[in-house]
Amino acid sequence: MAPIPGSGLAKGLAVTLRTMTKKTVTEQYPDAQPDLPPRSRGVIGLFEENCTVCMLCARECPDWCIYIDSHKETVPAATPGGRERSRNVLDRFAIDFSLCMYCGICIEVCPFDALFWSPEFEYAETDIRELTHERDKLREWMWTVPAPPALDPGAEEPKEIAAARKTAEKLAAAQAEPPAPADPQGEQS
Repeated sequence: MAPIPGSGLAKGLAVTLRTMTKKTVTEQYPDAQPDLPPRSRGVIGLFEENCTVCMLCARECPDWCIYIDSHKETVPAATPGGRERSRNVLDRFAIDFSLCMYCGICIEVCPFDALFWSPEFEYAETDIRELTHERDKLREWMWTVPAPPALDPGAEEPKEIAAARKTAEKLAAAQAEPPAPADPQGEQS
């Protein structure tokens, strides 16, 4: 059966009429903050203590907007006779948000959970050169990152937590166990 000529036009006009009859809602943005979803993406926050300067985020970034500088420091041996170790120390961590496309690849590839999505979105600048934010600013945004969602009540417990609980239960059982009674005569046989 052939479609009736003009039925597409009628459907389109029906959608337009339905939309025109609805009341419009305008939020006065600077005065009233928008109600964002809890895990919305804004900017990238840096948890500097977890960064090992592995450079994975900078290498995987398709826009090359992450700048990392570091130097090596020698750490003395932990035990006598041990050897000294060297470790990378973070000097500079910056993200150029004028280049960033907010893909989140840097957050996904970070093996040490040093990068997180922050819901902050008000960081506009009048000069494009000021959109390169250094680690101090990225660290400030880290504290606005919401806590991760709770685990599903029916989900299996993470292996790390289960192992820690078993160890704690063993220690508690060992401490609760009364000591072996001493020989009342004090003699050894």
